Amino acid sequence: MSSRTFTLDEAQDLLPVLESLLRTAIDGKKVIESVEAEFQALQQQIHLRGGMSLNVVHWAAKKAQRDKALQRVKDAMAEIDAIGVQVKDLDIGLLDFPCEVDGNIILLCWKLGEKSITHWHGVSEGFAGRKMIDERIAKAKRTH
Repeated sequence: MSSRTFTLDEAQDLLPVLESLLRTAIDGKKVIESVEAEFQALQQQIHLRGGMSLNVVHWAAKKAQRDKALQRVKDAMAEIDAIGVQVKDLDIGLLDFPCEVDGNIILLCWKLGEKSITHWHGVSEGFAGRKMIDERIAKAKRTH
């Protein structure tokens, strides 16, 4: 995990790129979950029937689809991490941006669908502890 910090403006400027990466990861996760559900249903059918013949080409293509989606998720998550942003919840698209304010690290908090970053919370708090960004945070500048 990176130790990079962001000003509010820097974090805000990254949102279009991060939103695209996040959507790629979320879409890939949905594909993985869908294919996994198909595999589980198939396994149950095989078990209940005591075996069955399979369309191997179809299921190999499904496995390749899942593997490609998994790689897309890994790549998108690695790129977000390399930027220095923390993915807190992929299902809802929740990101945290470390930010230094008055010598303390806080987390600017953004959720997919929000137009801008309007909330923050302490490092030991989570989404439930979100507070509105005040002028002190909005005006915090990079110290190094």
